[in-house]
Amino acid sequence: MPTIDIDGDAAHDAAQRELQKPIYPKPSLTEQLIEWLNDLIYRLASAGSKFPGGWFTLSVLLILVVIAIVVAIRIARRTMRTNRGTSYALFGEHELSAAEHRSAAEQAAAEGNWAAAIRHRLRAVARHLEDTGVLDAIPGRTATELARDGGKALPPFTAELARAADAFNDVTYGDRPGTESAYRMIADLDDHLRSRTTSSDEAAAATATPAGWAEVR
Repeated sequence: MPTIDIDGDAAHDAAQRELQKPIYPKPSLTEQLIEWLNDLIYRLASAGSKFPGGWFTLSVLLILVVIAIVVAIRIARRTMRTNRGTSYALFGEHELSAAEHRSAAEQAAAEGNWAAAIRHRLRAVARHLEDTGVLDAIPGRTATELARDGGKALPPFTAELARAADAFNDVTYGDRPGTESAYRMIADLDDHLRSRTTSSDEAAAATATPAGWAEVR
């Protein structure tokens, strides 16, 4: 009786086809997953034995592929974050006053929802700058644009505005968790801007009072 010459790959494929026949019970999902992993390991082992340099070369290539995938994902996430930070509007669909945004921020902070607190507090800053005439009200303004325009109008606050915009973009478009320190930083910025406005108003009122006239109380 003549012998049948069949290599390992052909024997493996023949066994797989045989097991797929209806006469055999259908494996469960877990068994199918295990079988798929076994098949993958078998094929990798076969490829490694035939590949120039063997398993060492194949392992190096696999590591390089994994590194390339990780780098590509990070670059894509960074690009999405940058594009979102410069293309998405600072305000949502609902129009709120600075005081209403500030109140919503304080409520969210009390609940430990730092991401929402950060968003509302920076919106309070933006609305305050528009209400006081420091910035013109521009529909669709982004947090990055707020920091840029506000920094030009108020140079001493350039760094604070930039950090606040970064915190807003991180929690809104960068999928990063908000923190209490980031919220406190924006709240301090809001307080500083409000103090500046109060001081300016008091100085303007004192200048407008004629000399020699007593202020009416």
